[in-house]
Amino acid sequence: MKLATILFFIAAVAALPAAKNDISARASYSKVDGLRFNVDGVTKYYAGTNSYWIPFLTNDNDVNVIMGHLKSSGQTILRVWGFNDVTSIPSSGTVYFQSFSGSTATVNTGANGLQRLDAVVKAAESNGIKLIINFVNNWTDYGGMAAYFSACGVSSNAQWYQSTKCQAMYQAYVKVVVSRYRTSTAIFAWDLANEPRCNGCATSVLTNWIRSSSNYVRSLDSDHMIAIGDEGFGLAGDGSYPYQFTEGLDFAANLALPNVNFGTIHLYPKSWGTTNDWGNAWITVHAAACKKANKPACWKSMVSMWPQTTAQLRASGRARL
Repeated sequence: MKLATILFFIAAVAALPAAKNDISARASYSKVDGLRFNVDGVTKYYAGTNSYWIPFLTNDNDVNVIMGHLKSSGQTILRVWGFNDVTSIPSSGTVYFQSFSGSTATVNTGANGLQRLDAVVKAAESNGIKLIINFVNNWTDYGGMAAYFSACGVSSNAQWYQSTKCQAMYQAYVKVVVSRYRTSTAIFAWDLANEPRCNGCATSVLTNWIRSSSNYVRSLDSDHMIAIGDEGFGLAGDGSYPYQFTEGLDFAANLALPNVNFGTIHLYPKSWGTTNDWGNAWITVHAAACKKANKPACWKSMVSMWPQTTAQLRASGRARL
């Protein structure tokens, strides 16, 4: 979903005995432990939230206050945007992370650039918050893949995934971000993208991109986990739109890739034309796929219309209001 009002994040599915983990065993780095996550040496289910906007705040104190509130509320994980791509330099003081001009991409490491993400990482370290940082957006919000189009000579996301020049630019940006925080214990995981899709593509297009991108991130960082950042499309279910492969995703095939450490799930009943109750099966089916792969699942984002949700809960007898 383009700019989800992000509600919560839940890690993992039913527990199995701990499996061998390819990520560094050092307790200071978050890692997979069977079908759960281990954070600072503790294996359990973890809760968290999303804040696409926190890296765009220009006051360090505001960032610190937010992190303090997360800590006091008992949340551990925060997913943030690690991208903000522009095709023209914005007005003075406006935060952006990367600009495109002609055929050139320039990373902004200045005070209104990645130094704002620095402040987020520093505040997370101080408050024991663990971050999921993604590198590019499927959607046009904050630039996204579309910001690359003119610079690398493509006109669609499908072409972006398969363009050597686009991928060189993407990897150059990834290298800057990963290298900047590679040793930080505040990084929970890297997301390759926010909700990558390739509508109408063969699933091999995205699987190949995920394989290449996850291998590249792993070559830069041997310690932190890597996830795709997808919504969970493409697996056996009731045949409704989200289960179909039309968005170019094969959940099981992508999850099986060696440098993808856990699965990701989003849930948008309203925009997907489903119901909240439908979401129960959506979670169960993904849990089974993750259990089969012996990798945990991370429920990263959900948007539901509250009046509709309340009505459905009342009708099912699960709400007492």
